[in-house]
Amino acid sequence: MDGFFETEYALLTVPNIDGDEMRLAQLWTFDRLIIGGRMKKSNIGQMECSLARALAQVGDPWTLLIMKEIVLGNCRFDGIHKQTGMSSLSLSSRLSALETARIVRRSPYSQRPPRFEYLATTKGKSLWPLLVALAQWGDQWTGNGAVPLKIWHKGCTHGGHPTVRCSGCGEPMAARDATMLMSRRMKKDREARGNLRAR
Repeated sequence: MDGFFETEYALLTVPNIDGDEMRLAQLWTFDRLIIGGRMKKSNIGQMECSLARALAQVGDPWTLLIMKEIVLGNCRFDGIHKQTGMSSLSLSSRLSALETARIVRRSPYSQRPPRFEYLATTKGKSLWPLLVALAQWGDQWTGNGAVPLKIWHKGCTHGGHPTVRCSGCGEPMAARDATMLMSRRMKKDREARGNLRAR
């Protein structure tokens, strides 16, 4: 086992988590990469890190608000524009980027004049757990106790909230229950940037 980790993976265990104190600074050090000025924001997508590459495509707040509107069935440019309040230019550029990333696709709904609606692709639909998790986090930590948008499960008609579970045993899995294996490529990428050394 030790040889496997030495040659292929670097083993990382999530540090202690006590109540609200989450000591994850040694594990996630994007503050050094983004705020510290070592890396341009445009280069985040080149990191050997799935989270960083995902953030490069959908990490912008406007982008996630666009995807929220599309999930709610508000798929046309004018409707998204009204609900988000963003400028037409910003909306157009982000929709174009989402289309290029194959997260949304255009579908015509009018020929004269030509008009399109934006539908989530399979890749876009897979953002559902992320959107739900962010909404739940917002309900708990940023609101006044009220829940602006409730989610109901069609299968059992109960209001609820999706949870993260282990795909192997089905048990709920919080950060304290997780052990992370860093690939050799990711380890080398981080060491090249002068960040933590995997233990």
